[in-house]
Parts: sequence; C-alpha cells; structure tokens
Amino acid sequence: MAALVVEQASSESLARPHADDRIKYPDAPTLHLPYLTESETRSQPRSRAVSRSSTPLSRPRVSPPPSYTSANPPTKLQALAEATNLDVNLIAEAIMVHLNRVATDAEVKDGNTLVDGLESIRFEPADEEDQFTATVYGSRYAAEDLPRYEMPDREMPKEVAYRMIKDDLTLDGTPTLNLASFVTTYMEEEAEKLMVECFSKNFIDYEEYPVSADIQNRCVSMIARLFNIPAHDEGTNAMGTSTIGSSEAIMLAVLAMKKLWQNKRKAEGKPYHQPNIIMNSAVQVCWEKAARYFDVEERYVYCTEDRFVIDPKEAIDLIDENTIGICAILGTTYTGEYEDVKGLNDLLVEKNLDVPIHVDAASGGFVAPFVNPGLLWDFRLPKVVSINVSGHKYGLVYPGVGWVVWRDPKYLPKELVFNINYLGADQASFTLNFSRGASQIIGQYYQMIRLGKRGYRSIMLNLTRTADYLAANLEQLGFIILSERSGNGLPLVAARIDEDLGKQYDEFAIAHQLRERGWVVPAYTMAPHSEKMKLMRIVVREDFTRSRCDALITDIKLALQTLDAMDRKKIEEQKEHAAGISRRATWTGRHNRLPTNMFAGETHSLQGKHGKTHGVC
Repeated sequence: MAALVVEQASSESLARPHADDRIKYPDAPTLHLPYLTESETRSQPRSRAVSRSSTPLSRPRVSPPPSYTSANPPTKLQALAEATNLDVNLIAEAIMVHLNRVATDAEVKDGNTLVDGLESIRFEPADEEDQFTATVYGSRYAAEDLPRYEMPDREMPKEVAYRMIKDDLTLDGTPTLNLASFVTTYMEEEAEKLMVECFSKNFIDYEEYPVSADIQNRCVSMIARLFNIPAHDEGTNAMGTSTIGSSEAIMLAVLAMKKLWQNKRKAEGKPYHQPNIIMNSAVQVCWEKAARYFDVEERYVYCTEDRFVIDPKEAIDLIDENTIGICAILGTTYTGEYEDVKGLNDLLVEKNLDVPIHVDAASGGFVAPFVNPGLLWDFRLPKVVSINVSGHKYGLVYPGVGWVVWRDPKYLPKELVFNINYLGADQASFTLNFSRGASQIIGQYYQMIRLGKRGYRSIMLNLTRTADYLAANLEQLGFIILSERSGNGLPLVAARIDEDLGKQYDEFAIAHQLRERGWVVPAYTMAPHSEKMKLMRIVVREDFTRSRCDALITDIKLALQTLDAMDRKKIEEQKEHAAGISRRATWTGRHNRLPTNMFAGETHSLQGKHGKTHGVC
C-alpha cells in the first residue's frame, strides 16, 4: 500500500474544494500526519455512531463538509479531513493513539501509589548497591580477583561470570595443538547439539529415560560385534556396559577377575588372599591403581632397550596358582605398539592354563578393526574373556565415555552385580559410578551410526597415512622412530634423538622449544629396565590434518636449529627455565602460594620405584 504524505494546506486553497481536485484512494492510505496541537485534537467531538468493524481511516464522512471562508478558516485537522475526504472524528481518534502528554513529577508520584498507606512501609536497604555498567570490563568485578577458596557472599551477572571464567581459561593450551593426548577434540555440530540437549538427563534413571538406556544397549551390541563376539553361536550371551572411561572399565574387569578367582579357590578349599595379575611395565597408571585399590599384587614383564611390549613367554612364566589374569595392551601408551595377544592365548592353550586374558583396547579398539582387521586380538581368541575401549579416544567422542564387554556372564560374578529398583524401575548395575549424564553415550551412538564402518575406516586410514608421513620426515631430521608404521600400531609417532649425532640437548629440550610455539609435544622417560630411555610421542588425532602436520614439521626444524645454535650452558639454563613452567598453570603463579605434593616420596608405584613418567592418555 502506497504511503501518502499530506502537506498542510492554506485556507484559500481549501475554501471551496472541487471534487476533481480530490485524490482517489483505492484503499486506506498510510498517513504521515502533520503535527496538530493538543487543543485541536481535544476540540474534535468523538462520534461513537460509526461501526468499529471497518478500517478506521477508510470509513466515509458522517456529515456534509462545512463551507470555509477567509473569516472562518479550517483548522489543521479540518483541512486534513477535506484533503483526504475522511471523517475528522476518526482522524482525531487515530492521532490520540500515538500522541501522549508528558506527565509531571507530581503525576508520576501519584500514579505510583497503588494502595493508600503503602508509602509508609519502609524496607531495609541492600547491604551494598550492585555496580553494573554497560560493559563487563567496566564493572567492579573486572577490578577484583576471581573467588578461589570460598564461595562469594553475593551473586554476579551471568555475562560477567561467563567472561571472567572464559578469560581465565585462555591460559589453558589449545586442544587442537595438544599432541600429547588421545582424547577427542573435534565433533560435528550436530553431535554437539544432541549432546547439549541431553546434558540434563541422568542416565541411571532408566524409567524416566528408557530410550537413552536402550541406546547404551545398542552401543554395547555394536562394539561387541566389532570385537568379533561369536554372535552366530546361539549359546553366546555377551554382556557389557558403558563407563566413565577406560579407567573405570579396567577396574571393573580387575574386580571381576579377582572375584572369579576367589570363588574358584574357595570352592577348592584353598587360600584366596594373595591374588596377582601379570602385565607389561609400560601399562597406563590406571592398572597400577586397580591393583593397589583392590589388593592385587602386580607382576610386571619389564621392557628392555629394544622391546617395549609384553613378552608372551615371560608373562606365562610368571603365572602361579594365585594369578587372576593377564593384561594385554592393544596400543601401548608410549609407542602405540600392539601386544601379542595371540601369542599369549596360544601359550595358555598349549600349557592348558586356566588363566583369562583381558585386553586393554583403550586406544586401539576403534583402530585395529578398521585398519588391520586380520589381526587376531579379540574374542576370536578363546582365552580373551573381556575387553575395554575408550569411546573418547579413537571412538571419536568428547570425554568421558568408555566401554567394557565380557564374553559370557560366567566371567562376571553375580555378587558384583546389583539388582536395584531406582525411581520405579528394576535394573542390574555393575559400575563404580551411579548418577551421570547421558550425553557421551548419545554422542557415541551418533558417531557409530553417522560414520558407519566405512566412515571410521576412512578416518583411521587417513590418520595412519599422516602418522607415516610424519615419521618419515622426522627420520630425515635425524630421529630414530620407535613406533610401528603402516597400520601395525596406533596412528602416533614415538621418536628419540639418535645418540650418534652427539647432540648437547635431549628430547625434553625439544619439547620445551615446541611448547613456546604453542605445540604440546610431550617427552617421556621410558618404562623401567629400558635404561632411562627418553622419547617424544606425537598423537595423530582426527583433526590433525596434513596441513597442520606440515606446520609442526616446520616448527620442529626451527626448534632443532635454535638448539643447535646454543652452547651447553645456555641449554642448561633453558632446562631450568622449562622446569619452572612445565605446566601452563604455573604461569599464573597461584598454585605456588600453597604447599604442594605432600604425598611426594612414595615408593609403591613404578614412578616411585623406578622414576617412570606416565604418558598422557
């Protein structure tokens, strides 16, 4: 509809309007009305005789137009009515809708008193007035330190809380440049949206969230079949559950093996108080925790200078009547190598030893089935009774979710499973945790149905190619590669400096140089009995592209050039400097105000006994 601008007319031009001079309106126009004084609008009588069902400004005139002379000129409102051929009363109504007189202070005060006598009530003032400004950094909170030790007495605006915490977190490292960790740092927007929508769901409440519980069961089934559970056998009755991560899954597996051994020993009338478990000394620290927490003796197959995985023969030789099981790792923490699960299985069968194998597939469980499907490590081997895997590593889900699967319920003693009625639903529970969110389980299900086997295979093959490319470049720079290639291990690169090159610096100095360029590339001391070998480990994750890999190689070259140009004294100074800021948290200097590490000096762990440094998982 066209907008019409009506100009104020003179009395002469409107004294005797002619029909031909009037503008024809097919529809009610949108008017930009000329300013009218309050007396003019108030002086117009309001007619209530006209029906309200029609459009106000399009209704016809209700009285004949008056005759105007120079002695009796029209008002602005009357002139507007003549020009538009509309009712003057209706125009006055429309104008009164949009114009209002500004109230005086006295009128405002009178209008605010809704109930007589209320003004006599006095309320206690607030302890202090909130001091807000138009910006976060103009508020008083920006000039104060964030609360650290005690909850504040008063609230703060949500915008301020968000910005202050976000700014504090900028001292964290960048997840995509953290090449120390296997943990997933990228998921698709749709997956993130699903997970956010499930933040408020308590997964343990099966009655309230039955679909979330069913989704866990779907994931367990898919993972068990991925690990070649004999689903074709009608007698197969595999069991599994989700966990917070592989640490919880491993502790559940150790508990099951210990209880199974104890029940057997009790039935035979034999002592059952000194269980032991056999594993490689390069295990992740959660295995040490499980053994320590559940009173199980650790028996280690130690690494050597040229072997960083378990030796099957040595492992079998450590077995006695108190052995509850053997741990085999599909992708060791340090070098990413796959341990010889088949070798362990074959020796147990050959010697007719009734000792189960648990496979710690935390990192390799979502890699080997797609990159090296012919490798025998899973439920195809009869001595493998349980397997754990981390969904938040190469399962491609944000932390933390893990999975554990048992071949048969007979390997999961009933006394460890609690049948409970929670919020109206009967359920079986075997976990160390109880209430937890459903988000990570939903994220795992999304990834498995979104990617399928072909999608996972494509991603894992790309990671393997990138790892091989990086290894080849580091080899050209003089490093000795300790990790496997071509899919025979995890997609990572473990490397050390060639001692024959006579460098004055070590792997820790290189790691520090890379840290100053933003990269987190850790240096470690290898597991015990490997002569204190030092190495660096670079984990290739989903979002570590070829382009980013080239950037890392460039920075490694620059780091080597920088260190080569330093003398020994300068390098030693840099080591001292690196020790002072080995973690980014120290840059704030705050944790140094309090006594730290009051538990230093322990001698029960591999680190306490041998100085082993644990790789980040």
